Amino acid sequence: MMMATLVFLGIFVDQVSMMLITLPIFMPLVQKLNIDLVWFGVLYLICMQLGLLLPPHGLLLMTMRGVAPPEVTFAHIFQAVVPYVIMSLVLLALILLLPGVATWLPNLLMG
Repeated sequence: MMMATLVFLGIFVDQVSMMLITLPIFMPLVQKLNIDLVWFGVLYLICMQLGLLLPPHGLLLMTMRGVAPPEVTFAHIFQAVVPYVIMSLVLLALILLLPGVATWLPNLLMG
């Protein structure tokens, strides 16, 4: 539910606003459930990024439209973003199913 909330909010608001709205609610729950904070942080960032890419109001889509030439339509932008959305969903599923993917490097560095 937390990740779905982030994706939904990302369609409408920027990342800082999402963090200010959700972290005070999510972090006590994550800590109480003894969820790995690095793993949760990686999932959190992927979901925020995913929300910014989703139509109809994804802020990154609006930015692309603002800098694109006049002949580039929103339909072109929506089509161009599809592979990135698919890759983000695959990555999200991979990290959800195999948490070690997100935590192996920090664990390696921490010794």
